[in-house]
Amino acid sequence: MKRGSLTSWIFLGLVLGVAIGAWWPHLGVELEPLETIFLRLIKMVVGPLIFATLVVGIAGQGELRGLGRVAVKAMVLFEVATTLALVLGLWVVNLVRPGAGAHLQAGSGADLGTTAAHTNLLQAMIVHTVPQSFAQALANGEILQVVVFSVLFAVAMVVAGVGEGRPAQPLLQLCEALAKAMFKLTEMVMWTAPLGVLGAMAASIGGQGLGVVGPLLKLVATLYGALVVFVVVVLGGAMALFRIPLGRFWAAVRGPALIAFSTSSSEAALPSALENMEAMGVPAGIVGFVIPAGYSFNLTGSTLYLSLATMFIAQAAGMHLSVGQQVFMLLTLMLTSKGVAGVSRAAIVVLAATAITLGLPLAGVALLLGVDQFLDMGRTAVNVLGNCLAAAVVARWEGATIQQPSGQTSLQAPEEPVARRG
Repeated sequence: MKRGSLTSWIFLGLVLGVAIGAWWPHLGVELEPLETIFLRLIKMVVGPLIFATLVVGIAGQGELRGLGRVAVKAMVLFEVATTLALVLGLWVVNLVRPGAGAHLQAGSGADLGTTAAHTNLLQAMIVHTVPQSFAQALANGEILQVVVFSVLFAVAMVVAGVGEGRPAQPLLQLCEALAKAMFKLTEMVMWTAPLGVLGAMAASIGGQGLGVVGPLLKLVATLYGALVVFVVVVLGGAMALFRIPLGRFWAAVRGPALIAFSTSSSEAALPSALENMEAMGVPAGIVGFVIPAGYSFNLTGSTLYLSLATMFIAQAAGMHLSVGQQVFMLLTLMLTSKGVAGVSRAAIVVLAATAITLGLPLAGVALLLGVDQFLDMGRTAVNVLGNCLAAAVVARWEGATIQQPSGQTSLQAPEEPVARRG
């Protein structure tokens, strides 16, 4: 019997969980430990994974000035785009309220969220994000504190000197090895996801009935509606503002976007995205920096999903988040959504980290895994579209005229680079 993909096993776990919960509700409730074990494994990898990837991403640049003017413009563009995506996701989920009716058991409620509701938000954020012990932050799941320590540690490494023969180079190599090991460990943990989904769905439906399925389907529809709005309004607005030719841009990105949608993998679309954007006329130096950097800092589809999914869990648990708490959630996601793009199903890892920070029930994360494949396809395609457009916008911002390089008569077929990778 051929081994199925992880997606196939997760779907099988979803179907079995629904069937067991509907037909044998008592057995379904008894399967809840499968969900608990999976969530414990997710919590186990989050802290070290974020530490390793952030340190490598920052210290690996070798200098704090980055790559000059292009890097600054790209980072400004990334931050504006991801912030708009977060705000749009938050607005849509508050408008549609897809989580109402799911009836998850409420979480403990993080002290940070409670504090933010009653005191000065900036003061609460500063106090609660400064770690007094890195080990304690890891043990307590204080993800924002892990992020702060990781950034400061990476900056200190750059100041100390990274590069061949420099003092901090062994530390950078150690963090690179740790990041690779954590990627592999995360992949291993994700192979327990089918059992986690089975346990989550069986326990939810066994305890609450089939009514929990409706909010999940409503979430899928809400996400795709929000993604369409983002592409038309935000990405379309950027194209109009920087005068990016729509026809030629679509000819360049439709192949990579289709690959990303069908495989749920941004990496699979990367070779064709690089070649097609260069063939479109974007300078090679800009393409080579902006698109790969965007894979860590410009995941607009994923960030939109994260704000939407976080609020979905809060709504499903019947937890009211004040305006101050929701603003704090956005600030949290601005940090935690960076740096783990190389991880399979990275959005689930970031969502779990955010849920831990805000005191939301992690059972909601396991519940979302049942439909995550459908969610992942849309958000991954938008990630690729956003990164390709970012390269074109930075090129126009630099004063470049986007025109097809001499000697090229057509865009590279999207399937060829992917085939060569295999």
